[in-house]
Amino acid sequence: MLYFENDYDRGCHPRVLKKLCDTNLIPAAGYGDDEFSERARGYIRTACAAPEADVFFISGGTQTNALAIGGLLRPWEGVCAAASGHINVHEAGAVEFTGHKVLPLPQRQGKLCPAELRAFLESFYADPNHEHMVFPGMVYITHPTEYGTLHGLQELEEISDICKSFNIPLYMDGARLAYALAAGTDVTLPDIARLCDAFTIGGTKCGALCGEALVFPHGAPEHFLTVIKQRGALMAKGRLIGAQFEALFEDGLYFQIGRSAVELALRIKAGLLARGVELFMDSPTNQQFPVFENGLLKRLSEKVTYSFWEARGAASSVIRLAASWATKPEDVEALFKVLDNLRGEV
Repeated sequence: MLYFENDYDRGCHPRVLKKLCDTNLIPAAGYGDDEFSERARGYIRTACAAPEADVFFISGGTQTNALAIGGLLRPWEGVCAAASGHINVHEAGAVEFTGHKVLPLPQRQGKLCPAELRAFLESFYADPNHEHMVFPGMVYITHPTEYGTLHGLQELEEISDICKSFNIPLYMDGARLAYALAAGTDVTLPDIARLCDAFTIGGTKCGALCGEALVFPHGAPEHFLTVIKQRGALMAKGRLIGAQFEALFEDGLYFQIGRSAVELALRIKAGLLARGVELFMDSPTNQQFPVFENGLLKRLSEKVTYSFWEARGAASSVIRLAASWATKPEDVEALFKVLDNLRGEV
């Protein structure tokens, strides 16, 4: 069986595991005050060119999003997001569970349109009844998006400027940020730190066993550590995540993982196009979204794991093929061989 279902179907990168083993018997303080977490914070601050950033390590992506959004919003506020955004479609109402509404806006290839965002905010405050409504209290974006698409620097700057003009924070979900940074975008980590009020550096989907780094480049909300504790997300053995991010950032492993996966995903993309396969979205990241006839997919599933994405009419479906740190060139060639054999059977 070939595994392309997602980018977290293996444990962790061997160098991350080695770090965990090497540090295992070293006594360390709890709750993220350990030396490994502090060194990881230093590496992240340097990579982001944000020396005053507050960095917290949380176990999972959904939990991190709910904590960040719940910590930044006031009780009467909600969060603006693309209708296809992860918090709106794939987190089981985790944000709403914190007492805040997701305010979905039209998506354009998975992204918010800056002009439409501004129009929505202006129309909200122009409504004489807005005091009776959920206030748009922040903006949520993902980089890359659910469709593997990317925000360009100009787009990010426009969205950031809009947020500043309405005095609301901008939050970026970077669960797959390693792959966005490796995909030829003109957006860098320092750009993200400069333009966002909070963002995540994903670990779970980028080579870690588990864990996300939640970064507040300009300072965290007051008593945010207490908020984490109150919601059951403060790990006594915070070293577990801190040590992994130390391994990911101490010598650039995080960026190497991104480049390797993107390179192989682009090989998949080129091979699919060469075989006349339609792509649902032009993704430059580690995720590719081909369209296949349902009968072929049934036979493909006997040899290849993939994620169903959405139906494309009655007879075809969009699937996702994802590359990760564990994907090898020979896996890609084996995938092509399977596809050629299946198509030859028709």
